[in-house]
Amino acid sequence: MGYRANEHPRIGWIGTGRMGFQLASRLLDAGHDVAVYNRTRAKAEPLSARGATVVDTPAELAARDVVFIMVSASADLTAVTVGENGLLTREVAPGLIIDSSTVSVAASASAREAATGRGTDFLAAPVSGNPKVVKSGKLTLAASGQREAFDAARPLLDLLGRGVTYVGEDDVARLVKIAHNVLLGVMTQSLAEVTVLAEKGGVSRAAFLEFINNSVMGSVFSRYKTPALVNLDFTPTFTMPLLRKDFDLGLAAARELEVPMPVASATAQLVAEAIGAGSRENDFAELILEQARRSGIELRPEGVSVDDGLGG
Repeated sequence: MGYRANEHPRIGWIGTGRMGFQLASRLLDAGHDVAVYNRTRAKAEPLSARGATVVDTPAELAARDVVFIMVSASADLTAVTVGENGLLTREVAPGLIIDSSTVSVAASASAREAATGRGTDFLAAPVSGNPKVVKSGKLTLAASGQREAFDAARPLLDLLGRGVTYVGEDDVARLVKIAHNVLLGVMTQSLAEVTVLAEKGGVSRAAFLEFINNSVMGSVFSRYKTPALVNLDFTPTFTMPLLRKDFDLGLAAARELEVPMPVASATAQLVAEAIGAGSRENDFAELILEQARRSGIELRPEGVSVDDGLGG
């Protein structure tokens, strides 16, 4: 059993939120047969116009060759796999599950065990990016599991973005993604601190960040966060509560592995402070507002046209 490379696999997709919708669209645009499930069916319906079949339960995807899952929490992963009308509750089961949810290593291991018990290969394949990154083709993935399953699935994974890295056996990709998101929060807080420092000293945010982006310290990340930091447009790509969840997972892993993380711990407290101040629905780049408040200044949008480096 399990999955073998197939030029025309029948694909299932569970979870069509902001990221899942865009990623499923890429598979459809590549000409694949894709059936989709989302807890709120209305969010999946627009994909039918692009050729997707919309189903009412995860169990209806059980006969698919490959099923991708992208849900927001460990409990959701359990629900869609082994819960009522779950993917693994029918007589048949998919050849391969590729789970791109950001969940704990324990939840991933539990889902892997359930899949293996049904003869289904399981890859943990968390992603780095947001919906605009997906559209620009710059999404990256880390994958772990059986190497043979990864090699068979590689053509599908390559369609999702510009790079996929095999990082090892079992569920180590979860730790890679959690570490990635901890770094995401620490970098954003650091950017907020130095940007507010420069502004309070008389330098515009646009000028300061242009300098940073053109320096050796510039990155894809600093560039695509620059418009938010300059013009204070906090349209959500990743919210503060989701970031807090990942800090919790990262610090829990650090305790288990006995790795001190003083900078991450301090940042986690600042994220919690921002949530307590009301930052729940907007993008986590709002960390700059809390940094400005603590620094005794009020930020205003600069109204400058800034390239995020992603195109489009």
